[in-house]
Amino acid sequence: MPRFSLTPDQTLPKDAAAATLLGRVWRPDLAGPSVVTLRDGMLVDVTRAFPTSRDLCEAQHPATALRAAQGEPVGPLAEILANTPVDARDAGKPWLLSPLDLQAVKAAGVTFAVSMLERVIEEKARGNPAAAATIREEIGKLIGDDLSKLKPGSPEAMHLKEVLIKQGAWSQYLEVGIGPDAEIFTKAPPMSTVGTGFDAGLHPASTWNNPEPEVVLIVASDGRIVGATLGNDVNLRDVEGRSALLLGKAKDNNAAATVGPFIRLFDGGFTLDHVRNTTVTLTVEGEDGFTLKGSSSIAKISRDPADLAAQMLGPHHQYPDGAALYLGTMFAPIEDRDTPGGGFTHKYGDIVTIAAPELGALVNRMRSTSECEPWTFGASHLMRSLAKRGLL
Repeated sequence: MPRFSLTPDQTLPKDAAAATLLGRVWRPDLAGPSVVTLRDGMLVDVTRAFPTSRDLCEAQHPATALRAAQGEPVGPLAEILANTPVDARDAGKPWLLSPLDLQAVKAAGVTFAVSMLERVIEEKARGNPAAAATIREEIGKLIGDDLSKLKPGSPEAMHLKEVLIKQGAWSQYLEVGIGPDAEIFTKAPPMSTVGTGFDAGLHPASTWNNPEPEVVLIVASDGRIVGATLGNDVNLRDVEGRSALLLGKAKDNNAAATVGPFIRLFDGGFTLDHVRNTTVTLTVEGEDGFTLKGSSSIAKISRDPADLAAQMLGPHHQYPDGAALYLGTMFAPIEDRDTPGGGFTHKYGDIVTIAAPELGALVNRMRSTSECEPWTFGASHLMRSLAKRGLL
């Protein structure tokens, strides 16, 4: 059985000593969350300087502001990580949370050629995994499997669109994959994301689903990209495959948006260019002994991260508390898990590890949405907690 536990070496970026890390912890002694940063192996509470993660990300220079913030130690990172998984948690001691609080939680879809083709396959299979292999072969013969050099919205992309329409092979997923407008949707409400060490939710109605390992941009309300973290845009392939209008049911479920372990803020040693060259790895370890490994390279993304952020937030759509934007993934597992031609799907108990050298590792255990901790602490509860502590 895979082990579900967290350590600093596993969790932190490889160059953690040089990184400016923003996180959140639950403090039972205060009955509420606190904003923290990592200093010499200790998590330091800086909530008096920045009551919310959102407030810190709105600073003109967030990394500089966080490094200068005074605070009080909460405890060693190692102890707080060990206390985070619910099965091992002492409710009287602090545990790590998602680093997001009031930010809008958005996601970009179909941003890689490989994932675009898989969305087309889901649509044509009507959510039936048994039909996917045959459709995958047919689509590959028609348009190939390497569209990485095709720029969305370009004359070449529009020509391909015309050809596919004439052949009756056009799809709404191809439209957002190679057309001028990106797919950007709401992944989850503010305050609802879960962090590393938490159970991640799978709706029990789904029998064909998969993890989506992604980089998540942190965007201030004025459009500045101020940092990045990791995320799992848990995906119910059968639900979305039945109809794209079921996207909300496929994506927005209890504990189905995981983010963490920390936001790494941009500074002289970590910039958007580092994000553009990040490779995200994925490992799935099942209680049945099954192991799946994969990776997703941001360098192969069809749309630049800055373009996706600009399509999300601008003159026509504002987010006064900023936003977190999942960038999409090129990873779409097709390996058979149980039966030939059946493809991959999760089983309860799977341990999913999403990692990148610059961002650390996000580790979650897959459970039914009804068995994950319910979401009970929203924005109103946060405001009451901060007010009670004299922080507003």
